[in-house]
Amino acid sequence: MLLRAPRQAKRVPGRPTTDRLDGQWLQRLPTYGLLAGACRPEAHVCVLRSSLRHRQILLTGAAHPVQQMHKAVAQMHRKLTQVVSDITGVTGMAILTAIIVGERDPQRLAKLRTPHCHHDEEDIAKALQGTWRAEHLFALQQAVALYDFYHQQLALCDQQIKAHLETFADKSAGQPLPPKARRHKKTNEPRFDARTPLYRMAGVDLTTIEGIEENTALIILSEIGTDMHRWPSVKHFCSWLGLCPQHKISGGKVLSRRVRPGAHRVTVALRLAARSLHHSQSALGAFFRRMKARLGTPKAITATAHKLARLVYSLLQHGSAYVQQGLDAYEAQYRERTVTTMAKQAKALGYTLVPLAAQG
Repeated sequence: MLLRAPRQAKRVPGRPTTDRLDGQWLQRLPTYGLLAGACRPEAHVCVLRSSLRHRQILLTGAAHPVQQMHKAVAQMHRKLTQVVSDITGVTGMAILTAIIVGERDPQRLAKLRTPHCHHDEEDIAKALQGTWRAEHLFALQQAVALYDFYHQQLALCDQQIKAHLETFADKSAGQPLPPKARRHKKTNEPRFDARTPLYRMAGVDLTTIEGIEENTALIILSEIGTDMHRWPSVKHFCSWLGLCPQHKISGGKVLSRRVRPGAHRVTVALRLAARSLHHSQSALGAFFRRMKARLGTPKAITATAHKLARLVYSLLQHGSAYVQQGLDAYEAQYRERTVTTMAKQAKALGYTLVPLAAQG
């Protein structure tokens, strides 16, 4: 039994719609060659995909205890969230743990701050003035215990993902992975170095593309795998992701060019990567800012995500290394294209575009 794409089995206008007739219609469509197979990666990649999706479920579940912590602290009239940027950080969890154990002195609780905290002990002590109601303390204790349990399960899930990544065949051909600048790891990212096993799995390093970090590369490879021959061209790949406009034309009039709505995991990851390029001093960052000034932020994110998808397809399909283009080179190339376009427009109107330096 083949897995088919449901979008291609839409109801034909004028045909009766009953369960029996729909079943017969779906049986006839493959015989006419009107149904294409759905994209499903190899079985080995499906295991990785299932583990990462389960990890995302755990992350979603871990967010609810954090909300309960905020609620319990607020109900006790404690302003901890105003002096601590992240209540689940080192300072926040140290204070919450001490409160659960039985510490009630705001001065002693304030001494648990780390040197990196922006507020001093006096501000934290003032923010911890309030009441100690038993029901709110119990809710806080339950929330912290539940938060710790979720992160214990996340640690086990990360170990499972890491062990499975080591089972993939090495496609790097023995080439060493080039070093990359160290950066501060985010809270929800995997607790292991995923860049090296992903490089061995794909044979290319997707993290060399601006905006794509280890977590994003992990999501991309787990959802689509490494075999790009399922899509005849990069246009088919971008269309499958829903990053290409759907031209709805009736009577020669364009009704809509909106992209197909959807929440594909690879598309969401590429959109987040595109949004992170706003302040990037690279060619992709300059492209995002230019699209934002001309089309607005939502369309700029889609356009940049489309460009990232094309780069990912090129790397996985051809196995070539990604060459970063600097900001200056991109601006010079864009200026050259603009001057060429203006010269053509001036020539069409009967004028000649002459540089100021040539006039002098």
